[in-house]
Amino acid sequence: MEIWKPDEKGISCAAEALQNGKLVGMPTETVYGLAGNALNAKAVASIFDVKQRPTFDPLIVHAATLEDAFALAASVPPVARHLAEVFWPGPLTLVLPRRSDLPDLLSAGLETIALRVPSHPVARQLLDECQLPLAAPSANRFGRISPTTAEHVTGEFSENPEVAGVLDAGACEMGLESTVVGFPGGNRVVVYRLGATPLEELNDHVDVLEWVRVADAEDNPELAKRGEQSPGMLARHYAPRTPLRLLEEGADIPNTDAGTGWLSFQGHPGLEGPQEVLSVDGDLREAANRLFACLRRLDDMGLKQIIAWKVPDQGLGAAINDRLTRAAALE
Repeated sequence: MEIWKPDEKGISCAAEALQNGKLVGMPTETVYGLAGNALNAKAVASIFDVKQRPTFDPLIVHAATLEDAFALAASVPPVARHLAEVFWPGPLTLVLPRRSDLPDLLSAGLETIALRVPSHPVARQLLDECQLPLAAPSANRFGRISPTTAEHVTGEFSENPEVAGVLDAGACEMGLESTVVGFPGGNRVVVYRLGATPLEELNDHVDVLEWVRVADAEDNPELAKRGEQSPGMLARHYAPRTPLRLLEEGADIPNTDAGTGWLSFQGHPGLEGPQEVLSVDGDLREAANRLFACLRRLDDMGLKQIIAWKVPDQGLGAAINDRLTRAAALE
């Protein structure tokens, strides 16, 4: 696997690989994506194969501009266009009716497509250079901790010949996946996945906004048949290999055996064992940025268990708690 600098030469090499049907680790403002040509059915299938991703879980397609993104949709409700004009480029994904000529696997056989326009400058340069929409789920094996550095990507896929390389643009700015919004019936606004665009900000721009936890197709196939399926909605997701126990915000420190690591919001004094602190200053944006990197460090220590506390359930905190809840779910 090549590691490219995010300069003109590196971006050109990555674009050429994508045009030739290979996969590329792409930095975004949220997490690193495993990018492939969204119009190439073989490249799309390769993403599922390399990630070991179940084929009922649709992919998010990244486009260079609002117009490029909407060109992949069969129709765009006015409320969706309004949200795009406000939040794109940025960490918001819109689920819209899809064009019928796109690869079926891209949308897991559904009649919808998940679209976003990233704000990361390297991602935007790559999209401009390759002149392709890019399917780019997180660049990790399915269900595991999302990658926020190029090193996380190489750690997952360095031996896989389908992944040509990764553009190393340093750590991701936000470190938390995009918020996913859909429009059942054309005018109802539903948040399928909490993410880096907080609900409070979305609520400033739409009259009615629901947050629903959508079951995956295995749990409730009827939801999938109606198109109410979204990336990143499995009960267990974003999970470390080490068992994770999640406590409510402010819960007392439990008695534990040796081999316990800790993930706290602002830090707990007197803990025995390694501790990762999301934000000493209580900054939810910093906590979101550090979440997956802190989990990875604890996961690589060979611990018996990780104990984490929920953070304040407001703004980005709601998305952080959503990720921790999924990471702690039983197999």
